[in-house]
Amino acid sequence: MQGQARGTGKREAFEPALAVATADSAWSKVAQSYYDTTFRGHDWDAVRRELRTASARARTMADVRLAIGAMFARLGESHFALIPAEAAAGWDEPQAEQESLGDVGLEFRLLDGVVVVSRVAEGSSAAQSGVHAGWTLERLGELDVAPFVRDRLQVGDVRARRLAALQLPLALISRSQGAVGSVVPLVLRDGDGDVRRVKLRRQTVDADLVRYGHMPPLFVRFESTRRVGEEGEGCVGMLRFNVWMTPIMPRMDDAMVAFRECRGVVMDLRGNVGGVAAMVMGMGGYFLDSTASFGTMTMRGGALRYVSNPRRSDRAGNALPPFGGTLAILVDDLSVSTSEIFAAGLQAMGRARVFGDRTAGQALPSMLTRLPNGDVMQYVVADFTAPDGRRLEARGVAPDELLPLRRGALLEGRDEALEAALRWINGAASAVSDAGRGGKGRR
Repeated sequence: MQGQARGTGKREAFEPALAVATADSAWSKVAQSYYDTTFRGHDWDAVRRELRTASARARTMADVRLAIGAMFARLGESHFALIPAEAAAGWDEPQAEQESLGDVGLEFRLLDGVVVVSRVAEGSSAAQSGVHAGWTLERLGELDVAPFVRDRLQVGDVRARRLAALQLPLALISRSQGAVGSVVPLVLRDGDGDVRRVKLRRQTVDADLVRYGHMPPLFVRFESTRRVGEEGEGCVGMLRFNVWMTPIMPRMDDAMVAFRECRGVVMDLRGNVGGVAAMVMGMGGYFLDSTASFGTMTMRGGALRYVSNPRRSDRAGNALPPFGGTLAILVDDLSVSTSEIFAAGLQAMGRARVFGDRTAGQALPSMLTRLPNGDVMQYVVADFTAPDGRRLEARGVAPDELLPLRRGALLEGRDEALEAALRWINGAASAVSDAGRGGKGRR
């Protein structure tokens, strides 16, 4: 039988010794770092014996991955995952070799088993080619999307299926990226059911390209705009970023300076898959005037409380008190980990109102490591509870106003969650204004 070479994607003779070493390494990482030393009531040494036996009998590396996946399932939590070596090939290459990575400006979501374009970036090649949110994706390059979706979701375990549904749109976004200047053909279907064929040229992206551990290079995108009220009164600050990484902080600082006179801020965390969890402390400081807990991370060696650090000045040293206006946070089922911690914390404090869809429910701190066969393993190192004691794992954050993504709204060019957030901010500002005028403010 044949197996995969270590991290190269090439095929070579299957090595039983490598299979056992890979399984042992995966077991050891959990044994050494999982926060619950009872391992959810399982005899972890017995689990190792079962895993070694299954790996020794394996005939392909796929069999070994199934055995490791079964070990993960014993613990019943998210953030345990394997990324096959062929999928993770190139993740450890020097960043200089990745600087030509380009993008076509599309985001996707899985709605009722169908992949839908959820967002088209302004000025992108997709926008220039007339691609519209709400169109369904049928082919991406050489990939036939429907079988891809079907295969990815054909897993028996409910938790594994949820994780696959989470990873699927992210995998498609990654496939749409490539060398700047290269072209990727797409087959889509518009709102009338007509087939649309486009060839999109990958463009340089206005984003920082960073590396984080054993993860692939990441585009760190940050957008901020000021939206002036319909009557020219007041403004609302609009923030959107896709991952919690330190390059966003200087731009966040500048945005909050620009928003200091606004009546409210909308922070869009839809599609934000998390990142550096400790950043919630500094980010929360833009909106909180005193220290407050975002929750507690419990590790094997102790606990760490995430406490906000109120901001008193901008990065130039000028006075900048925490923002005192209303705060709306937008989330969806691709808001993961750090995004969930931030939204849940401010919601529990009563500092923010949350709009959109329930979040992923995958808020456990985790790490990545390379296994002997080249696979990348993600493994849990801590538990997390929100300030009110709720455990976010498997539950996620329930929005105050539940507004799931609808294809019909996308085709109409409407963002229902954003619309609701703006109505709430403007309504709250009007109520304050009316109260200040003895209830006789403008209607």
